[in-house]
Amino acid sequence: MKLLHLSDLHLGKSLRDFDLIEDQEYILDRILAIIDKQSIDAVLIAGDVYDKSIPSEAATRLLDSFLSKLASKGVKVFMISGNHDSDDRLNYGSRIFESKQIYISAIYDGSLNKYVLGDGDDEVNIYMLPFVKASQVRHYFPDSDIKTYEDAVRVIIENADIDERKKNVLIAHQFVIGSGEDPVLGGSESAGTQSVGLVEKISYKLFDKFDYVALGHIHSPQRVGRDEVRYSGTPLKYSLSEVNNEKSVPVITIDEKEGVGIDYVSLKPLRDMRHIKGKMKDLLDKSNVTDTQDYIYVTLTDEDIINDAMGIFQQTYPNTVKIFYDNAHTREVEQVDISEIAQNRSFTELISDFYSLMYNCEISDEEMEVIRMTAREAGVIDEAD
Repeated sequence: MKLLHLSDLHLGKSLRDFDLIEDQEYILDRILAIIDKQSIDAVLIAGDVYDKSIPSEAATRLLDSFLSKLASKGVKVFMISGNHDSDDRLNYGSRIFESKQIYISAIYDGSLNKYVLGDGDDEVNIYMLPFVKASQVRHYFPDSDIKTYEDAVRVIIENADIDERKKNVLIAHQFVIGSGEDPVLGGSESAGTQSVGLVEKISYKLFDKFDYVALGHIHSPQRVGRDEVRYSGTPLKYSLSEVNNEKSVPVITIDEKEGVGIDYVSLKPLRDMRHIKGKMKDLLDKSNVTDTQDYIYVTLTDEDIINDAMGIFQQTYPNTVKIFYDNAHTREVEQVDISEIAQNRSFTELISDFYSLMYNCEISDEEMEVIRMTAREAGVIDEAD
């Protein structure tokens, strides 16, 4: 039995002003080619199918196309919701989809949905756990002591009556940690001491009954605790901190005698994401310019602020996403203690000093008035200030 593990498609996502639908369609076509070449029996999609709870029309069309192509190949699909998804929207039409062997578990209903894949010696139980919060699970198990996300997932699994003599696979979308070790974040997630993107940590040890756990939520591909508990990561790079990630999809082979084998098939995007750093003159020198259609983050080391740097870069790299500066001025700003600066200082003084520090010149009266007007509208300063 061969399974392909996907997660965090984030269909409809943008990089600032750049719509990624074309890039996402391209990578899904590459995944379809892998499915054909590898003779995949089923695809596991571990949540965050869409980037927003109310997805764009283009995003829903792309998912419809992808699922239709999988159905036409006779490949089964098992898909759960993530914290970015709207449960109701993702669940819409799920009963009809089952006739095409597309199984969706987007709304937790008090039980861990189970489907049997294959038969005889090749039989594998697929369990589907959509993204859940402790409050949702308490509703179904009022007599259980459920305070945290980990409590909630533990209670769900304890009540699932899992036969450990069988081969069991779980699809889940949670923030799972190893033995005292957090997973490596991809950067598109926001991190906290106990959560990522407001999702609390749970231990991988909760999943000991499963032969493979297909996780979603963390964007960097990695194992958690043991090889068979794994984040597939996003199929595309979605943040600057992912520029050095090599994206891939795990292909899981489950054999009654051999156990679980995991292979990784590389994914090559339509446009890569890169971070280039240096002086503008050097970066735009023709001898240094490569792959001009890639998504580019730039760090300029020029000491002077360059007017319309974005416009200049986009003439060579049209998909320049953002420009940073790393020079004496920015390093000086990084060393400033903001709390001390703000003491006994007026708004005008603070803005004047900041402007001078950033641009090495005085702010004009017209510019100051624009900033003051904006600050009043935002409620930062009073009308009288």
